[in-house]
Amino acid sequence: MTSPENLHKFDTLVEIIARLRAPDGCPWDKEQTHQTLRENLLSETYEVLETLDEADAAKLCEELGDLLLQIVLHAQIAKDTGEFEIGDVISSISSKIVRRHPHIFGSKKVKDAEEVMHNWEALKEEEREEGVSMLEGVPEEMPALAYAYEISRRAVRVGFEWENIEGVIDKLIEEIREIKEAGSREEKEQEFGDLLFTMVNFARWQGIDAEVALREANRKFYRRFSKVEELCRQRGKELQKLSLKEWDELWEEAKKHIDI
Repeated sequence: MTSPENLHKFDTLVEIIARLRAPDGCPWDKEQTHQTLRENLLSETYEVLETLDEADAAKLCEELGDLLLQIVLHAQIAKDTGEFEIGDVISSISSKIVRRHPHIFGSKKVKDAEEVMHNWEALKEEEREEGVSMLEGVPEEMPALAYAYEISRRAVRVGFEWENIEGVIDKLIEEIREIKEAGSREEKEQEFGDLLFTMVNFARWQGIDAEVALREANRKFYRRFSKVEELCRQRGKELQKLSLKEWDELWEEAKKHIDI
């Protein structure tokens, strides 16, 4: 089963996971449930996203394998409890892809990607139970910026959108004014949330993924701050004792080292 010539086959991976979950299999794997693996699935997903940002093909291959492991493991747990098995997962997504691509697997004609997305939403609406919001399928566990982007994108597909980018900018200015005018902490928090939501939409208009942009800004801050720490160690300075002027000077120096 695990001979080198078979390791590239999907069925081999399924058999390996089944063996780990067998009565005489791995104690750890046998104890796992859908709930205990939630954090693992989330972590592996973020690691895939990180490798996409890094454009590292070899690492992406590895991380996709780790993510696939989680999917197959969840399918095996479902099989062990009589819920479903990996074949049902594959059949379900294959049927959905064929059903939602009538311009490929049927006779429907489309002129561009925009029309494809319009048809996709129309087909999803037909599949949706009556009275269920088109936003309901977006997992609330998603990072807030990604969630804001997705629910905005779905609303846009049915026409809920600004006429132009100037309308988004006007909304940003309005939200900033409302933050300045807010009195209590609760009001400021609410207005700040509105501002973030509008900023996500501004990013969407510019073709920017807000989640990716913020992750990159976080990494940039991390690299620059680490450089400041390094410079302080080299010069025998303590971070806690730096003046504001020294912080500014070291930060600018760190930017020159990091951003080249």
